Amino acid sequence: MKTVKALVITGFGINCEEEMAAAYKLAGAEPSIVHLNDIFLEKVSIHDFDILNFPGGFSYGDDLGSGKVLANKMKYRKLTSGKPFMEEMQEFIDAGKFILGICNGFQFLVKMGLLPNTGGTFQQEVTLTRNNSAKYEDRWVYLKKNPASNTPFLDGIDMMPCPVRHGEGKLIIKDAVIQEKIVDANLNCLSYCDAEGNVTSDYPANPNGADLNCAALTDPTGQILGMMPHPEAFLSFYNHPNWGQLKRQNPSHPDEGEGLKLFTNIVEHIEK
Repeated sequence: MKTVKALVITGFGINCEEEMAAAYKLAGAEPSIVHLNDIFLEKVSIHDFDILNFPGGFSYGDDLGSGKVLANKMKYRKLTSGKPFMEEMQEFIDAGKFILGICNGFQFLVKMGLLPNTGGTFQQEVTLTRNNSAKYEDRWVYLKKNPASNTPFLDGIDMMPCPVRHGEGKLIIKDAVIQEKIVDANLNCLSYCDAEGNVTSDYPANPNGADLNCAALTDPTGQILGMMPHPEAFLSFYNHPNWGQLKRQNPSHPDEGEGLKLFTNIVEHIEK
């Protein structure tokens, strides 16, 4: 069976790389944590991996807006050979490989233009900006899957609790034309919902006021997923803040956290 290789980017204030790598290891993949500079210097090639991961954190201290500085670095930086990094990214996607960005990583992807990329030109079409609450939200929320989403990351998932840890998670869509394309193609793959699974814009179930109640986006191919909540922070059932009561109610509840399903999904998909 194929060994799935996951590249986890770090550096410049990213700080969730160990959790991301742990998720892939538990899912049966072989993770490697690599500083972004080692890719720019061509010490490591993204093409040696099956999935490229941008974890959460506070790149460049969230100066100039969360993720903007590092997104610009990746969008305009050239490798030591002179080849633009974005050309590497395009080739990686064209090869049918996968990209995941969580929280700060989601912010990179939208500001680089990789999500939602409805026009196919890597032009920025949406942004992630300050929460309506005007404060950092650090708590658990519920997510509801769009059943028409085509991304293999979310196979078999209907609803999932997940922690959020962000001050700038509000998705704003550029205009009505882009929003219509997102809706028509079912790119809004996870929405904030209440405990019963009802999608809502009401605070605190929706922690930031995002357009379309959006918690995650894919590109039209389904190969690229970006999301604000942290599934890599729910790898064990015992990560859940209410695990004790839930275990008493259901003693046979599995020990795996529901966030791990996203990683096992993509690993198993690549293996096939």
